[in-house]
Amino acid sequence: MFGIAIGLVTANAAEWAFHKYITHGLGQNKGSFWSFHWFDHHRNVRKFAGRDPDYETPLTKWNGQTKEAAALLGASLAIAPLFPIAPFFVGTMIYSAFDYYRTHKRAHLDPAWAREHVPWHYDHHMGPNQDANWCVTRPWMDNWMGTREPYAHTELEARAEAKRARRAVAA
Repeated sequence: MFGIAIGLVTANAAEWAFHKYITHGLGQNKGSFWSFHWFDHHRNVRKFAGRDPDYETPLTKWNGQTKEAAALLGASLAIAPLFPIAPFFVGTMIYSAFDYYRTHKRAHLDPAWAREHVPWHYDHHMGPNQDANWCVTRPWMDNWMGTREPYAHTELEARAEAKRARRAVAA
């Protein structure tokens, strides 16, 4: 049963590192497979105030959502052979991959839900620094690594919303 705790911490660390170094690090290179994250997902989320229309399409369409699901499935399959040795750890890692996908999809279909239930991820996209707040499911590694920068429910967000409202009235 100790494998469950180790699996939860490992999954959160992997989520943080993968997001920071792969989907942002490699993803900022237009020739990279991971470029969809920066050039499609982040662009969509900023353009549509937290929503990403890719999550409204079926998994049969090859887009950012499908690539994310394929990467999570690949990671789950890669760790599956360890199941006979560490069943609780592997089970928790596979559960965490599913939870990541479910949480990330819901966050980008319902930004108001994300702001309330996963504000660290909302902050990653809607805050001024998109190179912070790397976690999606739980903020553990962001807190531990010092990369958590709150934005939702702060004075900074209130000022940004007021500025957007003034621009909308002026337009």
